[in-house]
Amino acid sequence: MTQETINQILKFRDDRDWKKFHNPKDLAISISLEAAELLEVFQWSGSDTSNENKQEKIKEELADVINYCVLMADVCGLDIDEIVQDKIKRNNEKYPVEKAKGKSDKYDKL
Repeated sequence: MTQETINQILKFRDDRDWKKFHNPKDLAISISLEAAELLEVFQWSGSDTSNENKQEKIKEELADVINYCVLMADVCGLDIDEIVQDKIKRNNEKYPVEKAKGKSDKYDKL
């Protein structure tokens, strides 16, 4: 995600004077609710795990999740690039390729 996109998300919020309503608790709830709406796209789909014929709804709900994540990072004073890079590093340590490749086991079961 570019800094320009992040700035647009924050400008949208600031133009409406909504920052005063944003706190970590409520933003975490909003992220969870939007993620549930993303999950709802697949509800009752049985063995159909594809995104076929679901792409537009997936895009809409995923964008909502991402937007709230950007707002959460902002209100918590976190740099998105930095926290994602830190997580990638930790995941590389927990899931080394030679142990994890082709497996879905949790790191403590590898």
